[in-house]
Amino acid sequence: MRYGAIDIGSNAVRLLIADIVENGGVISFKKNTLIRVPLRLGDDAFIDKFISTKKSVDLIKTMTSFRLLMDVYKISAYMACATSAMREATNGPDLVAEIEKVGISLEIIDGAKEANIIYNSHIEQQLERKKNYLYIDVGGGSTELSVFAEGSLVGAKSFNIGTIRILDNQDSDETWLAMKEWVKSHTKNCKGIVGIGTGGNINKLHRLADEKEAKPLSFNKLKSLYEYLNSFSLKERINVLGLNNDRADVIIPACEIFLNVMRWGGVKNVVVPRLGLVDGMIQTLIYKHL
Repeated sequence: MRYGAIDIGSNAVRLLIADIVENGGVISFKKNTLIRVPLRLGDDAFIDKFISTKKSVDLIKTMTSFRLLMDVYKISAYMACATSAMREATNGPDLVAEIEKVGISLEIIDGAKEANIIYNSHIEQQLERKKNYLYIDVGGGSTELSVFAEGSLVGAKSFNIGTIRILDNQDSDETWLAMKEWVKSHTKNCKGIVGIGTGGNINKLHRLADEKEAKPLSFNKLKSLYEYLNSFSLKERINVLGLNNDRADVIIPACEIFLNVMRWGGVKNVVVPRLGLVDGMIQTLIYKHL
């Protein structure tokens, strides 16, 4: 049995095809194929509040390809979600209707639902009951934050601060201040808080830090990595460091978001489980159907 998950984000569009596995009565999944297309819808959505004809055509072509691939892989169930960029684009609902015509039912989800779906990716299984955690998911258009104390979720909020939004100068001082105050107020009674970081950028930063997958990334290591990356020009980050074009620019504001949130919350280390929205969608499908 196979499930599919489509994530239409602000920086890229992803399709995850996963094999469903049952072992001793426990149902889990194994990633089969992950396809990432760097459409960067956020550039249009955050500045013009409208996704251009060119990018709309590319999105429809991508969705058509994803539909055909899911057919070839014989997907028995799928879930498709769009986040910040489609939320803010005035023609988002029109694009949903066009995507429906190629055989994909798409839902534009709010920040709270996005955070809940990612939480479904079994992040809670990695939490030690007696510890406190600040979960940080950084995307192109928004940052989702959640605080866990002794295994329970005590607060969650989505903020319109993301990597593409920062690059396009569409982030506001008011939103930064609101996020700072929220983090400080929700972590003030939490001792020894540990971070959990998700999103493509923190995954890449963890790999660049050359840390073992289970080892957390320290605040100091992340700060040093940020300063190292920032010492190169965008062109050098692509040609010298070998970063992809659509990663080389957003990785800098991603560092800034993580460093600020960690500083405000007194977080010294961030665990990077390398999970994301598509993983949460597959797990949501398992809960729903199995």
